[in-house]
Amino acid sequence: MPKISLVDDDRNILTSVSIALETEGYVVNTYTDGASGLDGLNADPPDLAILDIKMPRMDGMELLRRLRQKSDLPVIFLTSKDEEIDELFGLKMGADDFIKKPFSQRLLVERVKSILRRTQAREAPANGAAPDTNTKSIIDRGALVMDDERHTCTWKGKHVVLTVTEFLILQALAMRPGVVKSRNALMDAAYDDQVYVDDRTIDSHVKRLRKKFKVVDDKFDMIETLYGVGYRFKEQ
Repeated sequence: MPKISLVDDDRNILTSVSIALETEGYVVNTYTDGASGLDGLNADPPDLAILDIKMPRMDGMELLRRLRQKSDLPVIFLTSKDEEIDELFGLKMGADDFIKKPFSQRLLVERVKSILRRTQAREAPANGAAPDTNTKSIIDRGALVMDDERHTCTWKGKHVVLTVTEFLILQALAMRPGVVKSRNALMDAAYDDQVYVDDRTIDSHVKRLRKKFKVVDDKFDMIETLYGVGYRFKEQ
C-alpha cells in the first residue's frame, strides 16, 4: 500500500490522522517538526506527504521549497491560516492541495485517495500500462484550457491556480458545456468515492472558482447557477 508521511507539531493530529490513514491500509510515518520531516522524507521517500505550515525548526513552506529542489512528491498542506495569499503561494511552489483546520478526517482521506489516483494514472504508461485512449488529458474550450496530466489551467492565456478539488469541479463542468451538473454530480466528480459534503461546500468551491477567474478577467461569467438545480459551464 502507498506510504504517507505526516509532518505536524500537533501530536493529537499526528495520532488521529495516522489512525484514519492506517485504517484505510496506508503505511504512515510521522514527524513532529519540519527539520526532522525533511530528513525523514529524504531518507524514506513516501508516495505523498501531508505538511502543516506553522511548525518549529522549519515551517511547511520552507520544507516544501527544499523538497521541490529534487522531488515532485505530491503534497497536501494543513493550515489554520485563512489568507488566500498563503494558499496561492503554496500552490505556486508546488503544493497539490490545501485543507484548513479544523478538518474532517474523512475529507482528508478522500483528498489523499484522489491525489494518489491521479499520480498513479500519470505514471501508468511509464510503467508499461497501456494509456487510456478514450481519456483526453486536455480540455480546450476556447479561452479555457485545462491540462489534466499537468494539473494546469489557463484562461485567455493567463494561468489560474486551482486546488485539486476546484480543478475537478471545473473539469466536470467544462467537459460538457451547456449541460447542468447537480451539486451531487459535482460532489462525485470532486471526491470520487461518494463522500458526502453538503450543498454549501460545493457552493463555496464554485464561489472560489469564480473569484480566481475574475482575478485574471473581471468579466468572467462562464459558470452559471441554476437555482435549485445546479451549475453549468456556458456554451460559447
